[in-house]
Amino acid sequence: MFQPLKISPSILSANFMSLGNDIELIEGAGADWVHVDVMDGHFVPNITIGIPHVRQLKAATALPLDVHLMVANPCDQVPWFLQMGADIVTFHAEAVDEQQMRSLVSLIHEAGAKAAVAVKPKTDLAVLKPVIADLDMVLVMSVEPGFSGQSYIEGSDERIAQVVNMAREVGNDGLLIEVDGGIGPGTVELVAQAGADVIVCGNAVFAQSDPAVAIELIRSAGDAARASALVAVGSQMD
Repeated sequence: MFQPLKISPSILSANFMSLGNDIELIEGAGADWVHVDVMDGHFVPNITIGIPHVRQLKAATALPLDVHLMVANPCDQVPWFLQMGADIVTFHAEAVDEQQMRSLVSLIHEAGAKAAVAVKPKTDLAVLKPVIADLDMVLVMSVEPGFSGQSYIEGSDERIAQVVNMAREVGNDGLLIEVDGGIGPGTVELVAQAGADVIVCGNAVFAQSDPAVAIELIRSAGDAARASALVAVGSQMD
């Protein structure tokens, strides 16, 4: 069944001096989620925002908070962000071992949030196998994490398609696939056709003169690509 894309603008590209206004802006522009990039200066070289900001964001918007933890110690930090009201918590597969990954997924679910695992562009997708049946979402990075404004890495759409197949093999048809990095009107079709459900957009939204128009352009291009892909699949099955 066709499901419209979800758009999750990344506040990493927002104006932090008027963040409240920018949140209101994307709410009015039709965003589905708010993507919150948390960087610790260890797992990635950059440092961004932390727990107090998530607490304040929770109070400032009714949109789900899509918290992406680019941190070296997610086992320590995930509980803090759950307490602050994160609705979706994503941690990186590269920062944990298999048992820690399983434990974190359970912990997130017990808190009533959605559990997601992110993978860097060069990470073997096999790392997802132990938990993919239990995940709510996989975040496929289409740039190296750590900085906004990077260009889309070619071949990321192929990795998205691989995750789609992995989820089908274990019967997790409800798995969402999020893609983050260099996504805009010119690249959204590739990832949407491959099976992406959630699009993270930074500069493609916040750097535009009219974020509402930008979101609509990305959504319409992606939805058209998804619909086309479904028609193609249906034709192959006939």
